[in-house]
Amino acid sequence: MLDYNSHLPYSNGQAGWEPCKVLKMRVCSQEQLRKMLPDAGTYHFPWEINSALIPEGKTLRTFGRLHSYDVVSSQAILTAQHTSVQHSIQVCTKFVEPFQAQLGALYIVLGETEHKEGNEMVIKARVFTCVEGINLQLLEKAITEQRKYFQEREKQLEGNAS
Repeated sequence: MLDYNSHLPYSNGQAGWEPCKVLKMRVCSQEQLRKMLPDAGTYHFPWEINSALIPEGKTLRTFGRLHSYDVVSSQAILTAQHTSVQHSIQVCTKFVEPFQAQLGALYIVLGETEHKEGNEMVIKARVFTCVEGINLQLLEKAITEQRKYFQEREKQLEGNAS
């Protein structure tokens, strides 16, 4: 007989109140959780994406304006201006569809990198969020400050380990 109250500490069976079977849950360490969960992704500026410094399979976050979106091939192109150069990033959107594409709107993407033929890189999006109205200069400043903080923290951890 299936007992739907098995999650309770006691159940009212035919023989009266009896303790239910308690499931023993395995407690995971933080290290095991880090291995199970996908990486949160570090921010990269759009002009850093197509460089050879970013390995395939790395989880990253970036931003750009939605230049084009092809529903059939699940491909979007984000663009960003840096100095006088227009940079473009290809994004595979098959894991985040369906979504309402707003051409010209600012998007933040979280995903894994994948190299295509001809040394081009594509981001396989896990999260693709429209952030139209965000202050782009403040976002860039926040990314720079976050990088400085992580570098300082890493130096302190290396110093403590020595």
